[in-house]
Amino acid sequence: MSKKRTPEPQAAGDSADAATFRTAMRDVKPLAAHPPGFPRHVPPALSRRARIRPPRPEAADALDEIMPLIATAAGEDAAASLSFKRGGVRDQVMRRLRRGLIPSEDELDLHGLNQTEARDCLADFIAHSRDAGRRCVRVVHGKGYRSGARGPILKTAVNLWLRRHLDVMAFTSAKAIDGGTGAVYVLLRA
Repeated sequence: MSKKRTPEPQAAGDSADAATFRTAMRDVKPLAAHPPGFPRHVPPALSRRARIRPPRPEAADALDEIMPLIATAAGEDAAASLSFKRGGVRDQVMRRLRRGLIPSEDELDLHGLNQTEARDCLADFIAHSRDAGRRCVRVVHGKGYRSGARGPILKTAVNLWLRRHLDVMAFTSAKAIDGGTGAVYVLLRA
């Protein structure tokens, strides 16, 4: 038998809708700030600047060749979907990646970084993810709304960098719930 609860008293000047809402929500418990098992690339105690490690000198030269900085956006539309696959990646795998059916095991958020910082973080993230045996990761590059007339700089750069990185087998824009055209699912070499 369920217990009947008396409605909470209304505050002075409170509308009936507000009272009904409070009554309906009284048993709701807030979610944890970060649900257990949710992938996180960087511990929250570290600041954004502390996460960025300067590349080794020999790695910086190789990075410029593989992942060059771009001067301006190549007219990329913020709403345009990104998609790429190397030879040997089956269409079925690509379809599953596009639908978000391959679980993302880690994520990197590039919001607020300049192009050089973003490139270094992305290269480091891909290397660490591959070394850790991760197969699919998510990279949030943003839609470039604050870039003005130049268009989405990081989105265009990430598109170019991921295509040129040999550990990347395929990538596609994420589902709307995971960032839409402001993020990509990346399939790494096994």
